[in-house]
Amino acid sequence: MNRNSDISLACRLADAAGAAIRPLFRGDWAHEQKADSSPVTEADRAAEAAMRQVLEAERADDGIIGEEYGARNESSGRQWVLDPIDGTISFMAGRPIFGTLIALMQDGWPVLGVIDQPIAGERWVGRIGEGTTFNGKPVRTAPCRELTSAKLATSSPHYFGAEQADAYMKVAAAVGGNQRQGMVVYGGDCYNYGLLASGNIDIVCEAGLQIYDYAALVPVVEGAGGTMSDWQGNPLDADSAKDGGADVLALGDPARLDDVLEAMG
Repeated sequence: MNRNSDISLACRLADAAGAAIRPLFRGDWAHEQKADSSPVTEADRAAEAAMRQVLEAERADDGIIGEEYGARNESSGRQWVLDPIDGTISFMAGRPIFGTLIALMQDGWPVLGVIDQPIAGERWVGRIGEGTTFNGKPVRTAPCRELTSAKLATSSPHYFGAEQADAYMKVAAAVGGNQRQGMVVYGGDCYNYGLLASGNIDIVCEAGLQIYDYAALVPVVEGAGGTMSDWQGNPLDADSAKDGGADVLALGDPARLDDVLEAMG
């Protein structure tokens, strides 16, 4: 399959999702709790349905893994991984820091990713082995000479279990030099990884992510010069989310990975 045609298709999927989401943002929509107690809205389902309709018409042989509507063609070597709204709580609160995540995985490895913020009109596109763009222009992660000068982000400390929280707090204590509370940003979900790719954030630390939460992030971060791994330093693939989800690190400067792992203890 032509690489450019895959990128073009991924961007059209993002367009379709955005068209379903924008009319409902800060508007009236139905929502409910899923089995795992996380919320899902009318916008989540409409956006995924719009993307799946395009894929089923144009890539009938490819597989689909979607957060809301499950898997199709699971045996295919090419799998499109869809998270229509990553950061549903932010969407519900009217905060435009959620995003639509679209990934293409080849034989279990993420090779193409899109982070799309449909309200602000911000889109990061990355492909392994190629550069990452932000709204069509190349972006790069920022160098980080030492951990004490790093800016750290996570969606919420409430997503960590006790052992995970301990490891995270060790990293949080290491960043920000002598600042009492460090240089730490909370909230943002996938938006933080786009900011990291653009050089605004140095480290993102998350726990318990599912495949649709991280597959799109890997090509975006690594295409911009960063690195993504689990908390043991292993690369992320389709199997990383087994056994309860993946504990994920993203770093703008790969040279700081060993420092973060050491800080985690």
